[in-house]
Amino acid sequence: MKTFDGHCDTVSRLYHHREGAGFRRSQGHLDLDRMREQGSWAQFFALFAAKAWEKKPLWEVFQGQYKVFCREVEANADLVTFCRTAAQAEAAWTDGKQAAFLSVEGAELLDCDLDKLEQAYRLGVRAVNLTWNYENDLSGSNVDCKEKGLTEQGRAFVRKMQELGMLVDVSHLSDPGFWDVIDLVRKPIFASHSNSRSVWPHSRNLTDEQFSAIIKNGGVAGLNMCDEFVGEDPTLDDLVRHVEHWFSLGGEDHISLGGDWDGISGMPRGISGIQDIHKLADRLLQLNYSEDRVNGIFYANLMRVVREACTM
Repeated sequence: MKTFDGHCDTVSRLYHHREGAGFRRSQGHLDLDRMREQGSWAQFFALFAAKAWEKKPLWEVFQGQYKVFCREVEANADLVTFCRTAAQAEAAWTDGKQAAFLSVEGAELLDCDLDKLEQAYRLGVRAVNLTWNYENDLSGSNVDCKEKGLTEQGRAFVRKMQELGMLVDVSHLSDPGFWDVIDLVRKPIFASHSNSRSVWPHSRNLTDEQFSAIIKNGGVAGLNMCDEFVGEDPTLDDLVRHVEHWFSLGGEDHISLGGDWDGISGMPRGISGIQDIHKLADRLLQLNYSEDRVNGIFYANLMRVVREACTM
């Protein structure tokens, strides 16, 4: 099976806790051995830290986490390739390796600064969440300053990302910030790890209007495995409800995966890590959804968006 997942916090986990044996094998939700067992896997690894937790400047934390990521990719070069484009990911799969992409969760790790954004791009970062749960110089978040949309600095940041060839990630963004992004962008965006607010009314999830705007934009929304965003004491079928609702809106080409692996604790019953993600595919096939639709969710939709947005 081919899989392309839009979000994990594995690098942050290693940086902060130094748990397990790194990318190859860990006690967390995701590692290279389990990726290989699933088939061909591509993964966006997020660099993430919250300002309330850190004593160091966040730019310094970004640099430290980048070193952890590069160290792990180099140490496991027999299993994984650092990729920046869809073509590189597909070449990694052809070579029998997994594909590692790099993202930043919360532009405050880049000091919301255009020069540091460009430095991050040169280092290989290909997606940035404009905010995490805190508002910053770019926008409000879904938790903090919910009524604040993009600032002028935020607009310049989004324009620069599109110019460079980076995916604008709207998960965690305030609702006004989301609509400001939609008005600005000309290339596909993604909500890397957000579910449907109509199915489960959490502010981290997308409204139907927002998901429809992502469809019109040509982007994707990645299913988040965090139980808080799926339902009350959720099962796999509750996760499927999010998929089916988005199908009902015409979104079959605009759903992807964004597990939030290693960044969450609770998940739908029956899912405890990437080794269980096949259960979602199996359930959709049991419900008579076509293999093409399932493959779209599992890799093709996000791969298309990366191909269109990340050209170099």
